Amino acid sequence: MSYGTADSFRPVTLDDVRGARKMLAGVARATAMEGSRHLTQLVGAPVHFKCENLQRTGSFKLRGAYVRIAGLLPEERAAGVVAASAGNHAQGVALASSLLGVHSTVFMPKGAPLPKISATREYGAEVRLHGQVVDETLAAAQEYAAETGAVFIHPFDHPDVIAGQGTVGLEILEQCPQVRTIVVGIGGGGLAAGIAVAVKALRPDVRIVGVQAAGAAAYPPSLAAGRPVALGGPATMADGIKVGRPGDVPFALVRELVDEVRTVTEDELAAALLLCLERAKLVVEPAGASPVAALLGAPDAFEGPVVAVLSGGNVDPVLMERVLRHGMAAQGRYLAVRLRLTDRPGALASLLGTLSAVDANVLDVSHLRTDPRLGLTEAEVELHLETKGPAHCGEVGRALHDAGYTVID
Repeated sequence: MSYGTADSFRPVTLDDVRGARKMLAGVARATAMEGSRHLTQLVGAPVHFKCENLQRTGSFKLRGAYVRIAGLLPEERAAGVVAASAGNHAQGVALASSLLGVHSTVFMPKGAPLPKISATREYGAEVRLHGQVVDETLAAAQEYAAETGAVFIHPFDHPDVIAGQGTVGLEILEQCPQVRTIVVGIGGGGLAAGIAVAVKALRPDVRIVGVQAAGAAAYPPSLAAGRPVALGGPATMADGIKVGRPGDVPFALVRELVDEVRTVTEDELAAALLLCLERAKLVVEPAGASPVAALLGAPDAFEGPVVAVLSGGNVDPVLMERVLRHGMAAQGRYLAVRLRLTDRPGALASLLGTLSAVDANVLDVSHLRTDPRLGLTEAEVELHLETKGPAHCGEVGRALHDAGYTVID
């Protein structure tokens, strides 16, 4: 049924999740559960990753999209489906529709990463680029649904979608039966709500912790108000959980079943993504790394064994480069320095020699000679350095000072 009918607000039960699992047999993968030695040592209890970044289409979204579309009536399937998304939901709807023989139209923002646009088309959807932000894209998709009769497939605010996402919870209990805490990112709330429905029905003792980016944290004020509250202009690198208002259906379930919602900073997200790549050898998008960020930020707050749900791995390479640099900077492993020196032959070579002596790896050098701020014999140099941590950054700064350089920034 189309979004917005009374069917959208029916309760979601364990039987719904079990039914969704049967429907997804042979369609969605039972993704791997991987241990993390680094986080296990940090938390002081076993920590495991539920690797939905290795799911088909690169995220958990296929589960809910397939269950939703598979449940449509024949005449609804004939009318086709429409969705709006910047990435993960787009790909989930595109593949699910292709597998079910349903025509799909997916609206994406004009600024959506090219790899995500290409992947959505390759999975079989007709892609239409509209708007600069997801809200504009969403409005266009809903207008298209009203004009054509296509069924709008909401990314999180429907019981069938939540039931599909809840199959992740069933797999977690089977793969890690001793689990005590499940940590999961929250955007609109569909994944957290689905996992909570499944897990709390079978293991009410398991603690479920939701994680939001601090700049897009709509759930804390909503939970305090007892109803979904819209944020004005959510801002975070984690576009997978960058949602301005909780869904009505998942909000009711999160309020009832999720034990706690925490927030993480952009620095913590960047550090978490870097850890997943370096230590676990897993490519994870910032939203998918949010549970890891929560563990890094407060390792003593989680009773183990802990399962962190890595919800997706569809990260734009350009964003990946920026986030990795940010993560290295947050850990004191990347240092940008701007300084002035005397503009004479060999001056830059002397500066690089000073840095080499303290084992700082120079990644990039920008040399400015002509600027009204500079004297006739001055030059300004900006250096991007790879360092070994906060202590090493301090050593680099002292070496520059002792060598007589004027550090501006």
